[in-house]
Amino acid sequence: MIPSEIKVHKKSATLELIYKDVSHTLSAEYLRVYSPSAEVRGHSPEQTVLQHGKRHVTFKEIEPQGNYAIRLIFSDGHDSGIYSWSYLRELGDNFDSNWADYLARLEEAGKSREPQFIAVSN
Repeated sequence: MIPSEIKVHKKSATLELIYKDVSHTLSAEYLRVYSPSAEVRGHSPEQTVLQHGKRHVTFKEIEPQGNYAIRLIFSDGHDSGIYSWSYLRELGDNFDSNWADYLARLEEAGKSREPQFIAVSN
């Protein structure tokens, strides 16, 4: 289902998808960790790579991909995910369970939503 309107909220780093029956506001962090790219999802469920440290990621660009999808380019350099309209709708409809699952997987792996910076001195 194609949204009737898409709004990018740069300050809050969210993407608002408005449909006839519902609207979803999805954060850049959520869209980044659920990227449909092979880099994140692998080529099978066993190959999925847990994304962490993405709390402050933002949208750098959003590019239409024909009439079927958008390509999101994130501030951390990730740019290989093509988000079909149906996948975006699925992400919106399943946000609560997806987010709870993501937070549980982070905890289980001992990872954080916060980026980990290493101080380097010259």
